[in-house]
Amino acid sequence: MFGYIVPEKPEMKIKDYELFRAYYCGVCRSIGRRQGQLKRFMLSYDSAFLAILLSAASGERITVLKKRCMAHPLEKRHMVDENAVIEYASDINTILAYYNLEDKKRDEGSFVSASALIMLKKSFNRLRRKYERKCAAMQEHLAELVRLEKEKCASMDMAAEPFAKLMEEVMAYGPLCTDEKTEKILRWTGYNLGKWIYLLDAYDDLEKDIKKGSYNPLIYQYRYEGQDLGEFREQIRDRVEFNLTYSLNEISRAFELLDIKMNKDILENIIYLGMLRKTEKILEVGSCGKIEKSV
Repeated sequence: MFGYIVPEKPEMKIKDYELFRAYYCGVCRSIGRRQGQLKRFMLSYDSAFLAILLSAASGERITVLKKRCMAHPLEKRHMVDENAVIEYASDINTILAYYNLEDKKRDEGSFVSASALIMLKKSFNRLRRKYERKCAAMQEHLAELVRLEKEKCASMDMAAEPFAKLMEEVMAYGPLCTDEKTEKILRWTGYNLGKWIYLLDAYDDLEKDIKKGSYNPLIYQYRYEGQDLGEFREQIRDRVEFNLTYSLNEISRAFELLDIKMNKDILENIIYLGMLRKTEKILEVGSCGKIEKSV
């Protein structure tokens, strides 16, 4: 369910893309140093976005280092040095990776997921103690999501709500939430981000979920009954696009309310271009849809 939040690289200045990579590598390095090298393979672009946004909102000065890593041992890479925001993003990455693996194990009975859960268990338990209230709230939302899935909830809005609330908790970074206005903005950003991710993932996974008999709210809300999948996608595309576009608009509005002191060009690229292009590509609409069809 993760990995959708990416920049639109062709539209980025080289210096901005290098800084984006420096944040990504910084979070990766933090995971390796604090939680073990194997956990670095669970890194998602979403965690880099989290670090960039929270860093920008805090205005905290960063230090960029040039170091080698195990993935690129022969070439030094720029990395944002570890600070409170980088640590938080790396912790959240591990927590979400654990929950995601639990979900895959529950849905698919995957041996790979079960094995990875064992690998993450110790780190997850330590982080759960560190973020006790946050993890308790996140687990409550996940339990609600499991309940809705078991009941075959036929509403994409209701089905997306628990994950939206989970991402609201993720975005509510403690040091920034001492200011009530900033906390509300961050939570609203996280809420709409979660809704966008959940619904985009549901549309993206339609074929896989139909083949495996897995729960997908779009199958039940729009009563898929074995018809041609392309026709079914066409039938529901406009309604899904409306919800996704609304969430993107709300993320944009919330972002504009933040007092951004740095990383503004990178964040504008991701929020206004990268996430929109990802939506268009998966829905096969706009310029991305035309390219797909012409190929």
